[in-house]
Amino acid sequence: MPIQRRAAITLAVLALLVFLLYQLRDVLLPFVAGAALAYALDPVADRLERLGLGRLTATLIILAVFLLGLILALILVVPLAANQIAALVASLPGMIAKLQAIIAERAGPLIERAGGHGAVQELQSSVGNLMGQAVAWILGFLRSLWSGSQAIVGIVSLLVVTPVVAFYLLVDWDRMIATLDRWVPPRHRPTSRMLARDIDGAITAFIRGQSLVCLILGTFYAVGLWLVGLNFGVLIGLMAGFLTFIPYVGSLTGFLLSTGVALVQFWPDWVSVVLTVGVFLVGQFLEGNVLQPKLVGDAVRLHPVWLMFALLAFGSLFGFLGLLLAVPVAAALGVIARFGVKRYLESRLYHDGTPILDPDAKVAAVTVANPAPPAISKP
Repeated sequence: MPIQRRAAITLAVLALLVFLLYQLRDVLLPFVAGAALAYALDPVADRLERLGLGRLTATLIILAVFLLGLILALILVVPLAANQIAALVASLPGMIAKLQAIIAERAGPLIERAGGHGAVQELQSSVGNLMGQAVAWILGFLRSLWSGSQAIVGIVSLLVVTPVVAFYLLVDWDRMIATLDRWVPPRHRPTSRMLARDIDGAITAFIRGQSLVCLILGTFYAVGLWLVGLNFGVLIGLMAGFLTFIPYVGSLTGFLLSTGVALVQFWPDWVSVVLTVGVFLVGQFLEGNVLQPKLVGDAVRLHPVWLMFALLAFGSLFGFLGLLLAVPVAAALGVIARFGVKRYLESRLYHDGTPILDPDAKVAAVTVANPAPPAISKP
């Protein structure tokens, strides 16, 4: 089959897959969540198997422990977090108004001299509108994630179907991988296995490392802001740590929110405001110089801009389902793109149609073309 036809068929299949994914995005959420859970827990099941447990027994133990932890989190953590979020959202208008008053009080004369009469009122109105639009955008984005992912199945269906899907996939995971490997033509198996290993390594390294980074930073921010005495400090810190999964978004959101709350709460106590800012500066230093290099490293090779685009784009298109798919798809596309570029740089197309030979092969070719003269024996 000509390469153009194969490429056209591949693109058509991918387009059909994306179309079906978009159309079934609400129904697919519990199944994708179950597959992600099975993928994450498969190494634990393999380790329990090496300890002598059967696959079924290992799967039952793992899912029982996971579900117990999830239920405890839903009972203990979620109601508290929901109340804190509701209180924070309710207090935002008052905070914005007080922040505007502080700006007008401290910088009013300077703004009037620079912008003329009425500049302070215009600035206050602009700041209020900007903050209102930002809050509305964030709430709208979260609402779209929620409504888009729960339009059909609902939260109850998600909690019921996901463990069942994870159970069956986790029991048969190794057999499914072996079956998929047999479906690949034998001549392409080495390449497909190499790509699969690279994709798996990128996904696991990123998820494992970035999850630890989020956990450590969330704990650090929450404890630091709590020690400073900031209102909603624990909530803001945990939120900033969780959003660190999206590059720059978590730290920037937490910094702006905590600084605004600190100005409203502590003004004119500059020491507490500086301490609040210092918590995030120290956190950014730890993330950039200690946590990211040690826990994530260079094995992932996912550019922050590419990852940010993938998370926001997939989240906007597919809701919470898109957030689950964004990192695996971004990692897979990155690995495939690097492989394609490498093959292109090694191809005749890049080298103007001339075959590529390594240095040893070139030396051998020259030797064959110009053999050394026979040695002349001395009489």
